[in-house]
Amino acid sequence: MDIQKENRPTLNKAVGSFGFFSLAVGSMIGVGWVTAMGSWLQQAGPIGAILAFIVGGGLMLLIGLCYAEVTSLLPVAGGEVAYAYKSFGVGKSFLIGWFLTFGYLSVSAFEAISVGKVVSFLIPNIDQWPLYSVAGDPVYGSHLLLAGGFTALITLINFRGVKDAAILQTWLTFIFIGCTLIFIVAAFFSGHLSNLTPAFAQPGFGSIKGILAVTVTIPFWFVGFDTIPQSAEEANESISYRKLGILIIISILAAISFYIVLILATSMLGNREAMFESDLATAEAFRIALDSPFLVNTILLAALIGLLTSWNGFFLAGSRVLFAMGRGKIMSKAFGKSHSKFKTPATAVLFSGIVTFSAAFLGRGAMLAFVNVGSFCIALAFAGVSLSFLKLRKTMKKERPFRTPGGKLTGYLAFLGGLAILLIMAIPVSPAALQWPLEWMILITFSLLGLIFWTASKKERNKVSEKERDYLILENFGEDE
Repeated sequence: MDIQKENRPTLNKAVGSFGFFSLAVGSMIGVGWVTAMGSWLQQAGPIGAILAFIVGGGLMLLIGLCYAEVTSLLPVAGGEVAYAYKSFGVGKSFLIGWFLTFGYLSVSAFEAISVGKVVSFLIPNIDQWPLYSVAGDPVYGSHLLLAGGFTALITLINFRGVKDAAILQTWLTFIFIGCTLIFIVAAFFSGHLSNLTPAFAQPGFGSIKGILAVTVTIPFWFVGFDTIPQSAEEANESISYRKLGILIIISILAAISFYIVLILATSMLGNREAMFESDLATAEAFRIALDSPFLVNTILLAALIGLLTSWNGFFLAGSRVLFAMGRGKIMSKAFGKSHSKFKTPATAVLFSGIVTFSAAFLGRGAMLAFVNVGSFCIALAFAGVSLSFLKLRKTMKKERPFRTPGGKLTGYLAFLGGLAILLIMAIPVSPAALQWPLEWMILITFSLLGLIFWTASKKERNKVSEKERDYLILENFGEDE
C-alpha cells in the first residue's frame, strides 16, 4: 500500500528553544512546592527532604538521558508512544501511552483542585457553597467554578494552537522566576542554619522511611521534562534534534536546583510544626517568620503562576499522547484528528479538558491520591522508556543526534530505578504503598477504562497495515539510514 503524506494529520511547528525550556521547567515546578512542603518536612525533615530530591532527581536525570537520545532519534508527537511502538509493538505502546495519559491528567486534575486552595488564600472569602465531602475535606461550589473557568481557559489556549500555549508558558515562566528570586533571597538573608535541626524528621530507621516516602513521589514532582518529547514534532526550524535532547537535561538540572534551594530556604525560616498544619506550608513559613504580607502575596502569586505553567504543560503533553495513539490508530482514530485551521489535536484537547474538570469534583480529599497514583503511572512509563532506549540501541543502527553518556548502563540504572519505585508503591507492606481504597480504586478504574478503550478499538486497529501504522506514528524517522 502506498501511504500518501496527506493521510497523516500534522501539527503546527511553532515552538522555539525557550518555549521548550519553559514548557519543561514550568511543568515540573507547578504548585507542589507550596502545597506539599509541609508533608516533605514532616516525613523526612529538611536534610532528609533534600536527600530525597537529590536521589530522586538523580534518577530523573538518568531517565532524562534515555529520553534525550530517543527523542533526538524519533522526534515525533507522543514521545513514549512512538518509542514503545518501535521497540515492542502496538500492545506495549498502548499500555505505556494509556498510563502516561493518566499520569499527565492526574497532574492536570491536581492543579484543577489546587486552584481553589491557592485563590482562597489570596481571597479568604472564596470558600462558598459547601456541597459534600471527600475524605473529610469539603468540596465548595465556588472552587468548582474556579476549576471550571481555569480548565476552560487552558483548554481554549491549547485548542487554538501550540504557539499560543508556548507564548503563555514563556511569559508566565519569566514572571515566576522573578517572584521566586524575591522571596528566596529574603529567606536566605533572614533565616538561620540552626533551624535546619533536627535534620531528619525521625531518628534511626524512621529517617530512612521518611526519605523513602518523599522519594517515591519524585516522579510526580519532576514529570514535565517529557513535555519536550511529547511536542518534539512541533519544534520550529531553529531547533536541531540534538538540541531537543540537551534541553531535556538542562530542564531537569534546573528543577533539581529549584527544589533543593527552596527546601533549604524555607527550612531556614523555622516554624516547622506550623507548616505541618497549613495547606500552603511555604507561605505560612514566610508569614510567621517575616510578617511580610508582600512576601506572602508574592509566594501566592508565584504559586498561582506555577500552577498555570504546570497545568498548561501537562495538558499539552497529555493531549499529544492521546493524539499519537489516535493518529496511529492504536485506539479510536477520533483522537488523532488535527484541527483544519489551528493544526491542534482538537478531540484529544477537549477530552483532556472534560477529564480534568470531572476530577475536580473529588476535591482536596483526593489530592494526595492523585499525587500517588499519578507517580505510579508515570514511573511505569519512565521504566518503559528506559526499556525502549535499551531496545532501540540494539535495533536502530542510524546515527543518534544525541548520544547518552554511559550508554546501556545508564538505561539499566534508569529502568531499575523506575522498577524500584513501582515495587515500593505496589507492595502493601511498603511504607510508601498505594492506599486502599481510594488510591487503588482510582488506579483500577482507570485501568478498566483503558481495557474498554483497547477492546472497543480492536476492529478499527486491525484494519491498519503495519506499513501504514509505521508511517502514521513514526513518519520517516523509524527507518534506518
